[in-house]
Amino acid sequence: MKGEFSIIWLETVDSTNNEVLRQVETLDNLSVLAAREQTAGRGQRGNRWKSAPGENLTFSAFVRFGEPPLPPLPASAQFAISQAATLAVAGALRERGIPARIKWPNDIYVGDRKICGMLIENRLEGVFVAHSVIGIGLNVGQRVFDPELMNPTSMSLLSGQDYALEPLLEEICGRLLGHLRHIGDLSLPYLDALYRRGEWHSYTDLSDGKVFRGMISGISDGGLLRVEMPDGKIREFGFKEISYIL
Repeated sequence: MKGEFSIIWLETVDSTNNEVLRQVETLDNLSVLAAREQTAGRGQRGNRWKSAPGENLTFSAFVRFGEPPLPPLPASAQFAISQAATLAVAGALRERGIPARIKWPNDIYVGDRKICGMLIENRLEGVFVAHSVIGIGLNVGQRVFDPELMNPTSMSLLSGQDYALEPLLEEICGRLLGHLRHIGDLSLPYLDALYRRGEWHSYTDLSDGKVFRGMISGISDGGLLRVEMPDGKIREFGFKEISYIL
């Protein structure tokens, strides 16, 4: 699988997702744009993704579904893209002895600290996903973080080791392609890696701001987070409907 993604390294860019979207009409399928420095990286919920230049991986993979080697993907199954991307990163980290877990929908945590965030932007055509821009920021070598960040960590902080960025990116891309090729078979491995699954914790219901106790039990077919309540009932939450209390 190595080498089937075409990786292009850029010195400086505002956001790799933005750059992919600017080139979307001309980029080949399975292209990856990686930046040594992002000046305006984007994260979930409209947040910025801050990353020290030259120390971490910041990249975006461009994927067209229905073109070889990838099967068509129904729009109703687009959460599988998050599953593929998170499993790729978590697998690479675990290979290096870092016990990564997937925080729904697509962050990577080690313990209660965030090591990786993703911004996945899909374009739909009819009932299918036409293409996806999979933006990933992985903290690799950074050891000092902006104090405004709540709970960051990095591979080097966790292991005390240094890592070369290029081979790590190639491995993640290979894992990503392998998962995308089998995109209908990712639910169980995703559940196995799910952060806080089967544990009681406190959360905030963002619809009313109330704090409640719950236990993550799984993911719905549509990618909603399923949480068991103290009375045994199951509630389902979409993105921006629940907040983890760390």
